[in-house]
Amino acid sequence: MNKSAKHKKNLRFAILLVAISLISYSCSVDRFIPEGEFLYTKETVVLTPDSIVDDIDLIELDLKAALRPEPVSSLLGGYPGLYFHYKATREKPGFINKFLNKKFGQEPVYASDIREYEMEQILLNRLENKGFFYSTVASEIIEDTTSKEAEAIYKLRLSKPYRLQKYQLDSDSLLVYQSIKNQLDKSSLQPGMRFDLSAMKAERERIDLQLKSEGFYNFNSGFLIFESDTNQYKNKKFDLYLRLKKEVPEKSIIPYKVARVNVYPNYTVELDSTGVDTVKFANKNFLQEEVYFKPKRLDPFILLEEGNLYSPEQSKATSRRLGSIGAYKFVNIRYNELDTEASGDSLGLLEANIFLSPLNKRAVRAEVKAVTKSNGFSGPGLGLTFANRNLFQGGETLNISLDGSYEFQAGGGTGNTAGSTSVQLGLSGELIFPRMLFPYKFSKDYFKYDIPKTRVKLGVAYLNRSQLFTLGSLEANFGYVWQANKYITHEINPIAINYVSLANTTPEFDAILEANPFLQTSFNQQFISGLTYSFTYNGMVDTGATHQLFLNANFETAGNSLSLFAGGEKPQSILGLEYAQFARIDADFRYHFNFAKNHTLATRLFAGIGVPYGNSEVVPYTKQYFAGGPYSVRAFRTRSLGPGTFVADDNTASNYYDQTGNVRLEANLEYRFPLINILQGALFVDAGNIWNTTDNLALEGDTFGSDFINQLGIGGGFGMRVDIQSFVIRLDLAAPFHDPSLEEGKRWTYDFANPILNFAIGYPF
Repeated sequence: MNKSAKHKKNLRFAILLVAISLISYSCSVDRFIPEGEFLYTKETVVLTPDSIVDDIDLIELDLKAALRPEPVSSLLGGYPGLYFHYKATREKPGFINKFLNKKFGQEPVYASDIREYEMEQILLNRLENKGFFYSTVASEIIEDTTSKEAEAIYKLRLSKPYRLQKYQLDSDSLLVYQSIKNQLDKSSLQPGMRFDLSAMKAERERIDLQLKSEGFYNFNSGFLIFESDTNQYKNKKFDLYLRLKKEVPEKSIIPYKVARVNVYPNYTVELDSTGVDTVKFANKNFLQEEVYFKPKRLDPFILLEEGNLYSPEQSKATSRRLGSIGAYKFVNIRYNELDTEASGDSLGLLEANIFLSPLNKRAVRAEVKAVTKSNGFSGPGLGLTFANRNLFQGGETLNISLDGSYEFQAGGGTGNTAGSTSVQLGLSGELIFPRMLFPYKFSKDYFKYDIPKTRVKLGVAYLNRSQLFTLGSLEANFGYVWQANKYITHEINPIAINYVSLANTTPEFDAILEANPFLQTSFNQQFISGLTYSFTYNGMVDTGATHQLFLNANFETAGNSLSLFAGGEKPQSILGLEYAQFARIDADFRYHFNFAKNHTLATRLFAGIGVPYGNSEVVPYTKQYFAGGPYSVRAFRTRSLGPGTFVADDNTASNYYDQTGNVRLEANLEYRFPLINILQGALFVDAGNIWNTTDNLALEGDTFGSDFINQLGIGGGFGMRVDIQSFVIRLDLAAPFHDPSLEEGKRWTYDFANPILNFAIGYPF
């Protein structure tokens, strides 16, 4: 089937879908509504306050949320969900109607289902909770006999609210009262605020959390009670008093301290603690049948100490730190109360037991891959990973990975087969130490949230591109990674070495390099040695937040230390290897606006630049940027966009290598919405390009300048994603709107007849 026939078929299918939708909407549900019933389609709350109310809109939303039942929802003026439900409840509904009802059906709601008096009382109760005592409400149901629809209208008159004049704590000699008194200045209950039951509940929770952090192990927010007094005022003011309820258990009003800490580094359900060896280290008891985890290596992760007051924050932090080691499947901290006579001025005693259940020491993972790339390469792949956990009894993890793939380039149409197949092999080893290997010893409290991990990595790779070249590479890294808090992660590699060897080049590939000295120079500098740093702020961990931010900033510099030992004329070399000198910095900023359930407006801005200096005239090829593809501007194939206004010829082999640059700018906008079950939809627009800061004579129009806005590649389209517990399979169909490779004045192309289909794993941003 040719391309034109495919587009016609897709167009007919789209028209068919639209026709089915229109038929569904046009089918009225009036005939299904029982006699004497009216479809409940709308609710209205009208508020008339007796005084100025600043948050009247929020109050209205809160009142509407309390109303039951909810009106039936419509879509573009129709009720397709109701229609599918009614059709499925017939005597012989058929398979299609049952399926549509299961996926889209909606139960009908009638005016007779509304309990007006109950709703009125609920609304008045909500208003009283917000300080509007003695308000009034009236309701009515308006029925439209023509459309057989009904609307519920609730009219409320808000009385002047009661406002707080004074908030204080009852006086008592108990220690718990003194602790509460010391934190009242942090309260959100302030003079002048409106009576608010939810604010009082929040105050009780705040005090409970604070008392727990001060050692009150058995305290509960339910032990606190508020009492209000309006007798001293005539103008709707009140005093608020906080006190403990009567007959509160004695053990709940005394602080507890940790008397013993027991650690089980190799815990199983069958473990008999009476038959295990106990080692005392740093005032903790380590109980294990044989040494599974060395106590001196495990102790830095444990923040619980003998003599310290009970602290849920320290328990939570200890659990998080232990879980970050990577050797344990479960971390469970359990406290036992030791016998003590509780009184208002005494201390309780706790025994902390830390149960650690290990993961399997060794594991093998195999992955069979079917690779389809946007540059036309496809083929099978195999990945094997061997993991050895707790290698030296200190939580170390050794990962050895072997990857291999065979890829071929489908299509092309040029008759040029050079580079059309490739074989890739890779072997890497990574050793992770759950501590910082550094000459200076840091205390366990220096890194409060997380202990840095030390990563040592060594890898070799081999690539054979048919009829072009073979490429061998060696990579070595030494560095640290740690979380500063819930959102921020740092990663620094003071040693980052990469060596690339280009060999077995064919005359065809040599001709490509000779025609492009800029590209040839980028391949010449085979040795890269430097430092990398990455900063990540990930606000996406707050999955329920309306506004989410993400920032990843990277900095890399290479060749500075080597230049101290090299000599001679440029380009300088070390051990006969020409090394690169450059600095590169880029930032990836993302903002997600979750304005409704499963509806997200996702945006991204990316900017990056690499600057060669000293020994280098060009940034090494492996450190340059490219544009296009499923994670970039999706209306253009991988590496096919730019640099600048460069126009690629029909030589497929040449194009694959040429279209890179040392400057990249990109912006993306995507609206994500649900379709059915695990299937999500998206509408998106992408814009971006790459450039060079110095003119490459072989790539006309590649230089970054003041006219860069008019050189952006712009495209958009529609996508579908299968989201299974955060594992996302993504298909995006995109067409170019603005193609910078076309002649000026003809770049706005809107080439919907030739869309690009992108297949990828995971969201693009």
